[in-house]
Amino acid sequence: MKEYKVVQPKLGFRQRFQNFEDLLNQHAREGWTVNFIGQGWTSVVFERDKNR
Repeated sequence: MKEYKVVQPKLGFRQRFQNFEDLLNQHAREGWTVNFIGQGWTSVVFERDKNR
C-alpha cells in the first residue's frame, strides 16, 4: 500500500533551483519518491510504501 504527500514549496526568488533541490533531497532522505511535479513547481506529490 502506498501513502502520498502533497507539498506546495515556498522557494522564493533567489536560489530557486537550489531551494527546490534541497526540498527534493530532504524528502528523499525520508524515503519519499517524486510522483508528480505541478506546472511551475506549484505543487509536488511524493509517494512511499506505507509498510516500510
